[in-house]
Amino acid sequence: MGTGLMIPVRVEGIAVLAGEDVPVMLLRETTGRRRWLIVRIDAPEAKTLVEAQNQVTHARPTTIELLLAVAGRFDRAVERVEVTALHDDTFHSELVFDAGVRVSARPSDSIAVALLVDAPVMVAESVLETAGLEIELGGAGPTEDELARSDEIEEFRSFLDEVKPEDFGDHPPE
Repeated sequence: MGTGLMIPVRVEGIAVLAGEDVPVMLLRETTGRRRWLIVRIDAPEAKTLVEAQNQVTHARPTTIELLLAVAGRFDRAVERVEVTALHDDTFHSELVFDAGVRVSARPSDSIAVALLVDAPVMVAESVLETAGLEIELGGAGPTEDELARSDEIEEFRSFLDEVKPEDFGDHPPE
């Protein structure tokens, strides 16, 4: 089930942060405090997300496309995705279908579904409170830590302008 207040977020993209070998999915709160949520994912999931974000079509259905086809055959439509919890450094999410049907899924999979069907993505306030990154650049000016984060975000945005699904290869998950 959903967990408390749900906050709308936008998928900003996929990146490999400086000094890291693991791709991350970056979500940003669309209103309010505008916090960022960084979710570590594996390379195959990064490729799937980039393809979904770019609406790449395939000759044969991918696993995500198969899931949507099966849901459609059972007259179910995805209403939204909710990132509901963070336990032991693992994010949990649910696909929320019409008629209140909920299915637990990895955030990378559920968000790829949301991107394909243009469904909203929501994050529990409790998750954003625990793991959200808040950058405030107003007032007396940014701190050194905020400037470093701001540089990482700018680097990430530059990366998004250039990334292609094939950049992530077809490496098996660890």
